[in-house]
Amino acid sequence: MFKKILLVAALLIPMLASAQTLKIGLVDQNEILGKMPDTAAAQKQIEEVSKKYDDEYQKLNEEFKRMYDELQNMKEDELPAIKERKTREFTDYQQKIQQFEQTAMGDIQKMQQDLMAPIVQKIRAAIESVGKEGGYSLIQDKNPQITIYFDAPVVDLTPEVKAKLGIN
Repeated sequence: MFKKILLVAALLIPMLASAQTLKIGLVDQNEILGKMPDTAAAQKQIEEVSKKYDDEYQKLNEEFKRMYDELQNMKEDELPAIKERKTREFTDYQQKIQQFEQTAMGDIQKMQQDLMAPIVQKIRAAIESVGKEGGYSLIQDKNPQITIYFDAPVVDLTPEVKAKLGIN
């Protein structure tokens, strides 16, 4: 009998203790990210680089169109070697444009990751600080596409994290 009481107590005490200490919070990282001054500065840098790539891409496309028009307007009796050379140049240029597009997209993505990583880290540090200060067991992102349902005692900590970061 004494063993059964000890067994029941051993099973119930941890369950009761953990049920009392579970505290869950939600935070909208996208809202915070959108209001960070660092985010606006990073986006401006990315837009400036994107504009430079767009300008260069326009120049490449103008040359591509010129080469295409030249091929289309070539006389029927043009020498085969000239036709072949111009066709090869056109094809090579088309590949050059595709390579430029891929490189530009990769550069912009890397730049975006490099600029945004410290901002995201700063937000996560603030979330962790709010979590520790508030005694939260779990804080998850308040993404309406991921969160199916939440109710008390879940707390939206977005305002506290924003305050910790000094943003409205």
